[in-house]
Amino acid sequence: MRTAFFLTVLFFSLTVSGQTKSPKWDSFISALQILENDYQNYYVAKDYVRTESILKQMIVSADSLNLSEQEENDFQPTIKTIKANVYYNLACVNSLLNKKQAAIADFDKAIDFGYSEYQHAKTDSDLDNIRNDKKFVASLSRIKQYDMLQILRHSGNYTAQDNRSLPSFVYQHAEQQNLREVKRYFNLDSVAGNGNEVSKIINIMLYVTKSIKYDGSNWALCEFDAIDFYNYYKATGKGINCRHKAMTLNEMYLAMGFKSRYVTCMPKDRKDTDCHVINCVYSETLKKWLWMDASHGIYVMDENNNMLSIGEVRDRLKNNLPLKLNKETVRTKEWYLDYYMAKNLYWIQCTNISKFNTESRYRTAEKDLQYISLVPSGFDEAQNNYLKGNIITNDPAYFWQLPGK
Repeated sequence: MRTAFFLTVLFFSLTVSGQTKSPKWDSFISALQILENDYQNYYVAKDYVRTESILKQMIVSADSLNLSEQEENDFQPTIKTIKANVYYNLACVNSLLNKKQAAIADFDKAIDFGYSEYQHAKTDSDLDNIRNDKKFVASLSRIKQYDMLQILRHSGNYTAQDNRSLPSFVYQHAEQQNLREVKRYFNLDSVAGNGNEVSKIINIMLYVTKSIKYDGSNWALCEFDAIDFYNYYKATGKGINCRHKAMTLNEMYLAMGFKSRYVTCMPKDRKDTDCHVINCVYSETLKKWLWMDASHGIYVMDENNNMLSIGEVRDRLKNNLPLKLNKETVRTKEWYLDYYMAKNLYWIQCTNISKFNTESRYRTAEKDLQYISLVPSGFDEAQNNYLKGNIITNDPAYFWQLPGK
């Protein structure tokens, strides 16, 4: 089951609606979000009959849109995205209901509307009832070309370059007043515990995972700092997305004296609006950056339980080397690394400054803030809007340089 696709739909909707005013479309999106919430609840409750009914209502709602020619041109890509995801979820539900032929037919329809997430479909347990059916195998082979692991493995190499003109990475000191308040507010000494440096880093990450609800489809309407994110969740009951989770964790690490950045992991496909934001935190003990994902409560290790950096995980995915996740997460290695992060590790972005309220929404913005992107050689930078205005580097030694004292 693809259980959270509304963020992509909402992003497209907001982007296009900024250009095209359409009350019909706005009403459709609002109704879709209500249906999405119902579908999630029924699916979690394993009420698959009602889940199927809700998904079919989504299709009917999309098919009933009576759009003008201009609206049709503007919103048709989003409609296709909606149908691709809804038909995929219908395939999952019908598989769970043991309606095998209907499940395969829905899976084919999902592909016809643009579904291409090969690794996800390959490992989704909801499809196990049809996994060995010849028709399903044939359908799955239609999207093998979109296997995210293969795309990552065929990405260009990194290259060294002259970095003298590129900005330094700056980390705000823990004695800064706002960071001191973050430390006090969350009682971070207690959260971190009395263990070694690495255990403190892990404990703080898991605290953010558990204490603030994650909702990848929600953009928190508050100031972008740890205290405001926490209070937003407590006041509204709404979760925060991966970027906001990573910003929260970043400030907690800085407040405890750990050098940290939040890192946006991006796909190759410039039309794919789904990315993921995690943290890299520097361990003085291990003398390396560590992968920390507060959204899913994840750090990544090799076969010998050595904790890994973002760069190391990417290299291991490219070279088909063993990887494993920590026991605290509910995510599987197959979904999280082979599918989701393989898609989102094609290129990587972060800010040159890491501080309290780095990307302020309502307070005074950081005037010297720059976005730095590490991209593989051969990547068509000019065609990617997310790279506009960025400082581009192909040199991982620069991007992952060890923090200065």
